[in-house]
Amino acid sequence: MSKLSAGLLLYRHRGGTVEVFLVHPGGPFWRTKDAGAWSVPKGECIQGENPQAAARREFEEETGFPPSGGAAFPLGEARLPSGKVIVAWAVEGDCEAEAIRSNTFPLEWPPKSGTVQEFPEVDRAAWFSLEDARERLHPAQRGFLDRLALLQK
Repeated sequence: MSKLSAGLLLYRHRGGTVEVFLVHPGGPFWRTKDAGAWSVPKGECIQGENPQAAARREFEEETGFPPSGGAAFPLGEARLPSGKVIVAWAVEGDCEAEAIRSNTFPLEWPPKSGTVQEFPEVDRAAWFSLEDARERLHPAQRGFLDRLALLQK
């Protein structure tokens, strides 16, 4: 059975354009990667958990911000090459990207060193136009941008 992750794509209107809030994965593997590395704030659903509730929980865990209480519009799902399925919702809201506070995860680093370090799940966040987001977002998640654009028409 595929793992299910759920996420929220926060969006806002600025200067006549739509901007989306994306996060960059933390840890040493992702440190120098940019194009195609960013993501919708998301995380794994707990067995029996409502996916939209999981998306809101994960948004707060990865950013430190409570998600907007506004209406959530379904953006469908995306399947990663690993087989993991991501289901996402668009929510209008705003936050200060530079002020994120992410939860952390342990990782043996450097590999086979016996040293375990803590790394943030998300090391940075930013607001992007839909065009810029398309370049930075993981390719499997780019369909979420298309669906959000349709909602804005």
